[in-house]
Amino acid sequence: MAMTPRRPVNPKDAAEALFRPAPKPVAPAVERRAAPDVKELVSIKLDSAVLAHFQKDGPGWQDRINDALRAVVEADGGE
Repeated sequence: MAMTPRRPVNPKDAAEALFRPAPKPVAPAVERRAAPDVKELVSIKLDSAVLAHFQKDGPGWQDRINDALRAVVEADGGE
C-alpha cells in the first residue's frame, strides 16, 4: 500500500497551495421585514394641485397624505 507524503513533493505546488484562496461560505440571504407602522423615507411625484391641497393647512402635510393613503388601503381590505 502506497503512502502519500505528508508534504507535497514539488516545492512550487506547496507554495501555490499556501496562496490559493480559501473558499468563503456564502451567507444565506435574510429578508428582514419592516416593523409595522414604521415610516420609510421615499420619493414620490405628486400633482401640484394634490400637493397644494395637503400643504394648505401648514405643517404636517406629509402625515395627512399618509393618513389619506392609509384610508384607501384599509378601505381596499388592508394589506
